[in-house]
Amino acid sequence: MSEFLREHGEYVWVKPQNTSCEFAVPFGARIVRTEKTQTLVCDDANKQFWVPAGDVLKAMHLTSHEDVEDMITLGDLQEYTILRNLQTRYAKQLIYTYTGSMLVAINPYQILPIYTHREIQLYRNKKLNELPPHIFAISDNAFQRLQRHKENQCVVISGESGAGKTESTKLILQYLAAISGKHSWIEQQIIESNPIMEAFGNAKTVRNDNSSRFGKYIDIRFTPEGAIQGARIQQYLLEKSRIVFQSRDERNYHIFYCMLAGLTSAERSRLQLEEQSPSQYHYLAQGGSFTLPGKQDAKDFADIRAAMKVLSFKPDEVWCILSLLAAILHLGNLRFKATEVANLEAAEVDDNVNLQRVADLLGLATSPLNAALTQRTIFVHGEHVVTSLSKEAALEGRDAFVKSLYDGIFVRIVRRINDTIDKRPEAPVNSIGVLDIFGFENFDNNSFEQLCINYANENLQQFFVAHIFKMEQAEYQLEHINWQHIEFQDNQDILDLIGMKPVNIMSLIDEESKFPKGTDNTLLEKLHVQHGTRSIYVKGKTTQTSLFGIRHYAGVVMYNPLGFLEKNRDSFSSDLRNLVQRASNKYLVDIFPHEMPMDTAKKQPTLSIKFRNSLDMLMRTLSQAHPYFIRCIKPNEYKEPNNFDKELCVRQLRYSGMMETARIRRAGYPIRHAYRAFVERYRLLVPRTGPLDQCDCRLLARQICEAALPADADRQFGRTKLFLRDEDDTLLEAERSRIMLKYIVTIQKGIRRVLFRRYLLKYRQAILTVQRYWRGRYQRQRYQTMRRGFHRLGACIAAQQLTTKFTMVRSRTIKLQALCRGYLARKRFALELTAKRQQHKELKRVQEQELLRLRTEQAEKEQLRLKAEQEQLRLKQEQEKQAQQRQAEEQQRLREQIAARNAIAMSAVQQPKRTKSIKRTEQPVLPAPTLQARMSLPPPPPMSPIIITPMAGRPSSSAAGTNGKAVETPGYESSKQIVDDVFGFLNDEPDVSGPLGPNVKEKSLLFERELRLRKDIPKKLLSRPVNYYEAAPRKIVNQTRL
Repeated sequence: MSEFLREHGEYVWVKPQNTSCEFAVPFGARIVRTEKTQTLVCDDANKQFWVPAGDVLKAMHLTSHEDVEDMITLGDLQEYTILRNLQTRYAKQLIYTYTGSMLVAINPYQILPIYTHREIQLYRNKKLNELPPHIFAISDNAFQRLQRHKENQCVVISGESGAGKTESTKLILQYLAAISGKHSWIEQQIIESNPIMEAFGNAKTVRNDNSSRFGKYIDIRFTPEGAIQGARIQQYLLEKSRIVFQSRDERNYHIFYCMLAGLTSAERSRLQLEEQSPSQYHYLAQGGSFTLPGKQDAKDFADIRAAMKVLSFKPDEVWCILSLLAAILHLGNLRFKATEVANLEAAEVDDNVNLQRVADLLGLATSPLNAALTQRTIFVHGEHVVTSLSKEAALEGRDAFVKSLYDGIFVRIVRRINDTIDKRPEAPVNSIGVLDIFGFENFDNNSFEQLCINYANENLQQFFVAHIFKMEQAEYQLEHINWQHIEFQDNQDILDLIGMKPVNIMSLIDEESKFPKGTDNTLLEKLHVQHGTRSIYVKGKTTQTSLFGIRHYAGVVMYNPLGFLEKNRDSFSSDLRNLVQRASNKYLVDIFPHEMPMDTAKKQPTLSIKFRNSLDMLMRTLSQAHPYFIRCIKPNEYKEPNNFDKELCVRQLRYSGMMETARIRRAGYPIRHAYRAFVERYRLLVPRTGPLDQCDCRLLARQICEAALPADADRQFGRTKLFLRDEDDTLLEAERSRIMLKYIVTIQKGIRRVLFRRYLLKYRQAILTVQRYWRGRYQRQRYQTMRRGFHRLGACIAAQQLTTKFTMVRSRTIKLQALCRGYLARKRFALELTAKRQQHKELKRVQEQELLRLRTEQAEKEQLRLKAEQEQLRLKQEQEKQAQQRQAEEQQRLREQIAARNAIAMSAVQQPKRTKSIKRTEQPVLPAPTLQARMSLPPPPPMSPIIITPMAGRPSSSAAGTNGKAVETPGYESSKQIVDDVFGFLNDEPDVSGPLGPNVKEKSLLFERELRLRKDIPKKLLSRPVNYYEAAPRKIVNQTRL
């Protein structure tokens, strides 16, 4: 792959990724990176993705890297190269592209600034490939060929619905009107016919907001000088069914909506149109679409009225048309009620208001109109028989009358326009015809209108094929020149099936329409029997499916035969026709022809016959003119700008024969000249020759080509014509223009010399006169300038003196002001400084007084607090002293009682022994009583612990004993007992108030303070470690806890 890139470049063609679609074609891409089995490519939308290495088809030709204006110049001319070229140009908003002399136009779905007066002047008198492709170039070439060859021209605009054919037609008319010799009223009238035709013949469809529902051929005649002499419009097959029915998201014809929006309230009242909204009218509300984006119905109605005025429509005539349109709307709202008369179905009008409105607008009596709408008169065995119509038949009869009425209005308007713009020439003139006919249609429900439309497109396709392929190839063979045959698809079989060969579809429809018992189902059966075996005829998928199809050049289209016969008959009730002839509305009477006799009613031409006759006339007209083709392409189905649907465009290109056109245009000789005409035009390129009647024109043509064209130029000399390439014709025209320009310049030199000398002498005298007056004016201006200068100098000197004097006075005033201001400032500062100092002293004195008051109050509070504490301490000491006294007295009493009882008990047993106290007087130890004595004694009272009484001050020596010795406490046998008595509360039962009461900390501090007092404690107690806080709390009985 690396060698491939080095040899052929990075642009390649890649296989389509969506292979399931029949319209998928290879696309162009740029290689980003390659691997063994896959390649990373970047398409035209700058999207990168991997594709298999085998999907890379081949390198892209250099001419396909960028877009080209003429696709004939593509080195590799294929379907996908044409598509990529169109897509690339469409992305740049270049919607026009040549294919030889044929123009391809892509609908941009937006307004582009390329149709101004500047473009009209730019493309005027220019060759086809001299400027970028444009529809103005095609129009100009048709006009120049008309002037040069004096032969009729025609521009065939084809394409699908919504591709932009109507807009292209208007642009061609605009250009032709602009470049014609002189601007006259007829040109404006031709231009103004477009709004009227569009209003009455265009409508919104699913695919197009301004779809032409009829075909028209505008034949514009030119005088030999190039001015527009007149024009004539031919219309084909107006879609009348749209008047009474519209599919979803579609509209009726534009004129109804414009009329409701543009009429004044007084005019609507006169037409009895009480409601302005289209939704209130049955014929306008079925599609559900009432407005179009970017379209102003009221403004369009004003333009329509103005256009009618330009085209010489009388006010009474315009009002009659509006009255008939209003009658159509009222007929749509007319209701019928089903009844029975003599056991037969009948109908009667159930809306007298709308019936009266219709009668007033049509100029009819109410009662006869009511009878004509609900009854039918038939001719049986020479007698007239009146029968009642059912409700369904009455509705169908009403709709048939409305369709015929609107069709008559449309035909009458076209005839009226032709009466204005069709000026009969005094001598034969040439013309340029512009064909704008309905595009190929394929809807979900295709009826008789679609069959006729597609049949017309088949004829146009055959005309295109015949002109581009058959005629050119046959002419090449007739002239005995070398030519390589190119195969192409012929649609003659389709034309034979629909309307050319015997027992075709159209003839079967006509035949079945004339049978009284003919129905749509019998028609379908006959079609199946007659054409069911043909390959281009398609039956329904099942026997219950009431459809048939045809393989058109643009694809298979399935048609629903329901309503074919009624639409083909193209007639309405004879009772209504007779009633219309007696109407007081003369415009209505003129619309319908006089009634034909009953016995010849079956000989009246059907719609298919009328359409085929007008189509044959159109094809004969086109075949007698030199054609130009414009292929309109619809880029997408959504009417969105900058949206290019490749598959949709491929289908249109494939069905339009673009590939065959490109090949034959590239390989053939599009320029052909008869030898005599060629010599007459290019004899200037060789030395002077004799009269053409005495010369061999073929030999002279060869000499002209050898003299003006390169030796290797590709040209063919036929029996009667010379065949050239486009580039050779361009060279011949350039050389002829050069030589003619040389002669013209020589003639102009002499004429210009004479004119210039006259101009020089005239203007030399004028210049001398101007110079004389100018010099005098110059001196006067100079004097005035000097005078103003002297006045200005004196003014400047006076101003300078005044300025100097003012400056001195001003400087002295400023100095005086400065001194005064300084004195006032110093005085003001001294006063402010004195005031600030006084204020500071006063503030300091106030602060000192406040501080002294605060200190005095604080000292008084402290004294009061100390007095309160001393009083509390005194009261507390007195309470403790009293408590100690009471406890001492109680203990003394208890001891005495115990001692008395023990003495009595022990005295009964034995006498106590005396022990000699060694260091201190001990408590006498009584012998242990016997068991009987112990049992006889009462239980001893509980022992009360010793209460330590806190001392207010330092204990005296008498209270603590003498010489620092501990005071012996009677009643205790050892120091262990003293310790247990003093600190026993730490190991007793827990207090009922909890492990530690809320005042534990306070009592602990009190206890530590008491311990710090000087006491006489045994040495054993001091040597014993005691944990005052970890001891279990004990229950205190008859004592105060510390």
